[in-house]
This record gives sequence, C-alpha cells and structure tokens, in this order.
Amino acid sequence: MKGIILHGGHGTRLRPLTHTGPKQLLPIANKPMSEYCVEAIKDCGITEIAIIIGGIGSKKVKEYYGNGSKFNLKISYIEQDEPKGIAHAINLCKDFVENEKFLVFLGDNIIQKSISDISKKFENDDDDALVLLCEVPNPERFGIADVKDKKIIKIMEKPKNPPTNLAVTGIYFLTTKIFDIFTRLKPSWRNELEITDALQMMLEENCIVNFEMITDYWKDTGTPNDILHANGEVLKNMQPYFHGVKNENVELTGNTMIGMNSTIHSTSKILGPCIIGKNCIIGKNCVLGPNVSLGDNSKLTNCSIQNSIIMENCTIDSNIKIKDSILASNSSITLDNNNNEKVLLLGEGTKISL
Repeated sequence: MKGIILHGGHGTRLRPLTHTGPKQLLPIANKPMSEYCVEAIKDCGITEIAIIIGGIGSKKVKEYYGNGSKFNLKISYIEQDEPKGIAHAINLCKDFVENEKFLVFLGDNIIQKSISDISKKFENDDDDALVLLCEVPNPERFGIADVKDKKIIKIMEKPKNPPTNLAVTGIYFLTTKIFDIFTRLKPSWRNELEITDALQMMLEENCIVNFEMITDYWKDTGTPNDILHANGEVLKNMQPYFHGVKNENVELTGNTMIGMNSTIHSTSKILGPCIIGKNCIIGKNCVLGPNVSLGDNSKLTNCSIQNSIIMENCTIDSNIKIKDSILASNSSITLDNNNNEKVLLLGEGTKISL
C-alpha cells in the first residue's frame, strides 16, 4: 500500500500566516501539521509517500521533507498546477500508485489515534473504498455521509441541510477503481472535481464503499481557532520532558515539554500543557500556559501568554497579555507599559514597537 498527502491550496482563511508558506507547514506543538499525517501513514506500515504540492511555499515543503530519508521513508513530489479539487489532485497520482491500494490524507487533518488496524482491515478486505467519518457540531462545513443500517447510502459535499452530522474526514482508503470514476467525473459548482462526488458515483455503481468512525479526536485545521484547538489537544497528550536549564524556584505545573538549552528565569512560570522549543530564553516575569507552543530560538520577557502558538525566532519584550493568538516566525513585539490583553494573528516577520 502507498500513501498520498495533499499539501496544496492557498489557505486563505489563515492569512496572513499563509502569505509566505503553505498552511500544512504551520506548527502544532512545534511540528508541522502535515508531519502528523506522515507519522500516521508510516504507522500503517507504508513506506512510500507522494506529496502533492502547488501554490505558495512548494519549495519549503521539499526542503522540509526532502526525499524522506530522515523519516525512514521514500517521499516523492507531484505538482498540481491549479487547485482543481481533491479528486483532481489524487488523479495526478495514478502512475505513482500503480496497481496498489493507497491511503490519502489531506495535509491539514489531525488525528490522535492510530488507524493501523483500519489500514490492515482495508488491505485484507474487498472494499473498493473506505472513508473515515466523525460526528461534528457543524456538518454544513463538510462533506457528509448519510448512513442507514451501518451502510453509507449517500455522500454529499457541504449540503445546506445536512441529513446527518457525520463528516467525511480528509482520510480516504482507496483502490485503483477510483481512477476510472475520475475519468467520468464532472466539476462541481465550485468548478472543482470533488472526492465526495466520486465516492457517490462509486455508491451508485454498486461499488463497495465502507466506513469506520473516528471516536477519538479529529480536526480539520482550516481556521486559526481550529489550529489553536488542535494545538491544545496534542499538547495535553504528549509525554513530558525537560532538557533545558531552570532555576530551582521556577514553577512548572501540568504537562510541560522543555527543549534543549532553553533557560527559564526564577520569576517566571510555566503552566502546562506547554511546549518550549530549543535555545529559548524565558526571561523575567513571564507566565506561559496553558496551551502554549513556543518555537525554537525565541526570547520572552515581561509577558503573559495563554492558548497561543508563538513560532520560532520570535521576540516579545513587553508588559503584555497575549491570548488565543498565533505569531508567525521572526515576529517581535516591543511595547512600553502596555498591560492590555491582546488577540493577535501576525504574519512572518511582523514587527510591533510602541
């Protein structure tokens, strides 16, 4: 079996974070969100992955994942020149797949539980396709499956009046039969080739389309709030570690992960769940957490941060309270005598000084 990760798109709902790179490289708990997809696919015993790239930041994707050797995988890249839909992207992988079954991940999907058992089941069964479903509170945002008597009877893309709350997640187990469907697929009202339409065609042609439920955690990280929610969820399930340097009087509570050579001043507090990257300096009078990720080589002084992601090489020297925020790499905030609470969304290299 082979793996495919969709790594394209414009990420418009995440601007300005995505002005300089793809959303799938945005970090969750200090790791690109698409790396969680890589790990999930690898956990299924798959060793060959194609990453579909296109749009802003394709070069950054190649630089990060390379040929896959650092993950003990073989990774290749397929260009999608225009965002013509998920089905169009998967169809570009026909030669890569050859005659094998394959697993597709949308690169902005986060799950916490292993799907290796589902993968083994799919490899051994006669299913033509298997989709993962998850109950959601806002089904109109997603492709939806209508299920009766434990069978999918219909799949539709973002219906105005969803018949169920069962979202079709961005995780698909497929066979080469899908490529024949793609040749007959018509563009949707969005002028895209929809994977949900292809799956519906399979149902109408009496193909075997089965499903499994995700009952643990799944998040489509399409908005800043989605990313922050996923960040907190991943942090609370990480194994704590401490590789930094701290004064004995530093208060550490909850699930904390402190990177190599990072220092914490005696007047600062770390309230887990919280992760601090390598070579960070947590200076005087800082409170970090809960639900905070701080990237490598960042420096903080006189600030309070909670439920936020601060990426690498950031500097904050200000009497400021930051909440529900995302600061991209190389951002800095320097403010005098400002004790206001701020909600920020800063693109890469943003400088704020007052």
